[in-house]
Amino acid sequence: MAEVQRVAVLGLGRSGDAVVCWALGRPGASPSDVAVFVEHDTPRLAQSASLLRAAGVRVELGAVSVPDEGWDLVVASPGISPSRPLMRSAARFGVPVISELELAYRLSVAPFVAVTGTNGKTTTTALITHLLREDGRNAVSVGNIGVSAVAAAPCVGADGVIVAECSSFQLALTLDFHPKVAVLLNITPDHIDWHGSMDAYAADKTKVFANLRPGDVAVIDIDDPGSAGQTASVARRGVEVVHVGLSGGDARVEDGLLVVDAGSGGIPLVRADELLIRGVHNVSNALAASAAALAMGASPDAVRAGLTTFEPIEHRLDPVATIGGVEYVNDSKATNPDAVMKALTAFGSTPLIILLGGRNKGNDFGPLAEACALRCRLAVLYGEARPELETAFRSAGAPHVVAGTMLEALALASAASLPGEVVLLSPACASFDEFSDYEDRGHRFVEGVMRIPGEPR
Repeated sequence: MAEVQRVAVLGLGRSGDAVVCWALGRPGASPSDVAVFVEHDTPRLAQSASLLRAAGVRVELGAVSVPDEGWDLVVASPGISPSRPLMRSAARFGVPVISELELAYRLSVAPFVAVTGTNGKTTTTALITHLLREDGRNAVSVGNIGVSAVAAAPCVGADGVIVAECSSFQLALTLDFHPKVAVLLNITPDHIDWHGSMDAYAADKTKVFANLRPGDVAVIDIDDPGSAGQTASVARRGVEVVHVGLSGGDARVEDGLLVVDAGSGGIPLVRADELLIRGVHNVSNALAASAAALAMGASPDAVRAGLTTFEPIEHRLDPVATIGGVEYVNDSKATNPDAVMKALTAFGSTPLIILLGGRNKGNDFGPLAEACALRCRLAVLYGEARPELETAFRSAGAPHVVAGTMLEALALASAASLPGEVVLLSPACASFDEFSDYEDRGHRFVEGVMRIPGEPR
């Protein structure tokens, strides 16, 4: 990467903290060459700021603009929309404004596997890493799981692999980012409030393919209309495209068996019912992960072994406990309606009571309400988005009750549940009306479940 001296960091949190650590750790770096600008001013941020200030770093909380002080590089945290004044002010300097993902790529000597999509990113990223490790590779997951990308980049050698969960926020601020294998799982409405439109959101998602060239591989789910539409334009650039489709494609299911075409023909892997992760959507994720791992040189035997040992990730259709014959499942990561509709396929015909609520991200709840009317015995609606959810559920004729908070919703669901049913937290919303993030929400749900009277198993 070209010589960089003065670095402005926009936002604190996991990504911003990691960038500051990198900037301070450069040979010959001075704390006076690093400054942090944060839109908000909260007790948590004030605590983080005091630690950085003690190290000599300038931190401005409640900032609305970045001063022009000869910055060589601006690195923005993913929570800051391009429409925000802080971002607009940084763009006027004529220097790169990039994401932590882009910075990590510039610092790395290891090849990247990039995974994006509205839903399924975390599971697929973790599964690819698991499959590559089964093959003996030094594979590291970065992004919303694992370590930060910038922290991992200097530690993984050229013989390793960085598997990156890539959000639309991170991809929006990439320039040179060039993975060896890029996976696109789906594009459905989400984060419209951040991107401004569905078209802008889709354009940022597909930046994962921007720098691919012949010799690289794109793994694209063709069962999803949003991602399927990208195959032709990627193939025209000479990039190998692996089409993932449950009933037909290069990675598919044949008579219940996962099969991926590679080299001279189809490679049979494992039966779908051998997977430990639930739901039809996770069969698609397993196909995409297998195709990516094989494209990176993993052996079929390693892929087979990894597919049958990979377990559900916390907060993603994660079984919590069975109490009084009722199973409680934590799917807190389902922060948009499409993720919830996929989760509804994971339980066969078992009756469901679903908890929905939080902060809407500009999504329409109508189709979700119609799906819940067909699949759920009861929905418990709560939180900031409750009025919008109520309107949609009344219109769909879907059975529902309302609560104030998530824990109140859990109490209502538990009281209404019957042995043999599932109580599912799959909120379709962001968590920020009550919680710091989806993980905090999931942990609070688990704590609430474990306080329900009865013997958990």
